[in-house]
Amino acid sequence: MPAFSKRFESLPPYPLADVPMLKRELRARGVDLIDLGVGDADLSPPPSAVAALQAAAEDPLNSRYSFQLGLTEFRQEVGTWMEHRFGVKVDPFREVLPLIGSKEGIFHLPIALLDPGDVAIIPDPGYQAYLGGTVLAGGEPYIVPLRPENDFLVPLDSLPVEVVRRAKILYLNYPNNPTAAAAPRSYLEEAVEFCHVHDLVLAYDNAYSEIAFDGYSPPSILEIPGACEVAIEFHSLSKSYNMTGWRVGWAVGGERWVGALQRVKSFADTGVPFTIQHAALAALRAHGSWLPGNVDTFRRRRDAAVQTLRGAGFTLEIPCATMYLWVALPEGEASSEAFARRLLLEQGVAVLPGAALGSGGEGFFRIALTVPEDRIREAATRIARMR
Repeated sequence: MPAFSKRFESLPPYPLADVPMLKRELRARGVDLIDLGVGDADLSPPPSAVAALQAAAEDPLNSRYSFQLGLTEFRQEVGTWMEHRFGVKVDPFREVLPLIGSKEGIFHLPIALLDPGDVAIIPDPGYQAYLGGTVLAGGEPYIVPLRPENDFLVPLDSLPVEVVRRAKILYLNYPNNPTAAAAPRSYLEEAVEFCHVHDLVLAYDNAYSEIAFDGYSPPSILEIPGACEVAIEFHSLSKSYNMTGWRVGWAVGGERWVGALQRVKSFADTGVPFTIQHAALAALRAHGSWLPGNVDTFRRRRDAAVQTLRGAGFTLEIPCATMYLWVALPEGEASSEAFARRLLLEQGVAVLPGAALGSGGEGFFRIALTVPEDRIREAATRIARMR
């Protein structure tokens, strides 16, 4: 029987693979399960997006291949949105690329950039597409722990010289999943300069740019002077617009990097369905009228969870962005996975152990703000019983 490839075999096992079955069994036994483990909110997409999808589905022209060009109006709207939101002007046909969710673009980018022996610098904990894309492209991941003492920023000035010499990609994600950390502009300027000096591509995952609170407005990496020459940024409608299952986002950045990703994708897929791009267009146009209310829902959930957990003695920061809380394990707990499993079995609450997104996340667990406030409070009360 043929063996699997070395690249495939080098992928880490999926953590807590039995948890979905455990959840099903608990529900079948009548357990009142509160699931805060997956970043998939219970909220609805913008009504205008739903209406646009329905209307587009009636037109047989939208059942054809969209290819990588996609819907012209969607590309143009992305360009308009980038300018209005960030003050960044981009060519919608050379510097924008529709994606089947930002994950697939992040995953495919290393195919265009990495040869065997080349390194991608990857934050840990972090989105597993960074690691999977690197490994399956034949590259070598260099894992950098995100630690509280560094404000959960990748410490660029302490990376080993030999690693940086072989590196071709630097992955950054701020606002960050799972730590909910934000990066100051000075750090982004440092990162762009770092990539210029060391000839790296900066893959900037900006999926949470629109879920921000208390007056904070997350920037685009493309706001930083010189970024277009070294950076490609990834956006998604999944979290901000409650469209996780719709699978639509975009890449934006320098023509060289966007064009390379488009070339890879032309061999991998035939584009985002036209119907979904019509819906995404409508969602972006609802940014000013619909999105603030959705973000305020996440803010109220954040406040409810933080108040209850802090009252029970848990240590956590109040995040200024994302739909997550990053919570330190109770004193005496050595394993985030063991804690999460006991919490599920004993209290009926599912959270994501920090180590599920990399060993650098050990010592923490992640709460996703994906259920109503009363359920958030109830879940936090149950979590507090684990102290």
